[in-house]
Amino acid sequence: MKKVLKPLTIVLLLILAISTVVLMQAEKPHPKVVLTGNTEKRAVNIFPHAYQCSRCKMDIVDTNFSAQLVEDDGKTIFFDDIGCLALWVAEHPMPKKRQLWVFALDTKEWIDANSAHYTISEKTPMHYGFGAYEENRAGTIDFDTVIEHMKEGKHMANPKYAKKIREK
Repeated sequence: MKKVLKPLTIVLLLILAISTVVLMQAEKPHPKVVLTGNTEKRAVNIFPHAYQCSRCKMDIVDTNFSAQLVEDDGKTIFFDDIGCLALWVAEHPMPKKRQLWVFALDTKEWIDANSAHYTISEKTPMHYGFGAYEENRAGTIDFDTVIEHMKEGKHMANPKYAKKIREK
C-alpha cells in the first residue's frame, strides 16, 4: 500500500501544481481602450480599471480628471487625464463632428470639453494639472488653450512650468 501511496501523492501534487500554473495564466479581462457602438455620442460611465487611456495606456482609476472622445461612427476613446485628450486631439486632427467629454469637478457630471472651463494646477493622474469645471471661475482657460499649453509644454508635468505656477 505504501508503494502505491507515495507515487500517487507525487502525481496528485504534480497535477495540482500544473493546474495552478495554468489557472494563473488564464485570460483575465483587460481594460477597454476603445468602445464601439456609441452612436448617440453620449459620455460613458467609467468604472475603475474597466477602461484604459488610449494615449498613455494607464488604467482609468479615478474619473475626476478623465475624458472621452466619441467619433462619428460611435467609437469612444478614453483618457485618464485631460492633458492626454488634448495631446490626442492635437496629434489626430479630425472633423469637428466628434464629441469631446470631460468630467466636471464642480458638478460631478460629464460635460462638453469645448464649453468647460479649465484650471491649470490640479493633481491629475499624468500630472498635467488640468481640471474641468462647468461653471466659470477666475483664472480658467478654454479647451483650445489647454491644447496649446500641452503642445508648448505649459503643464504641471513640466518642472520649470510647475515651479513658475507655484511661485505665483
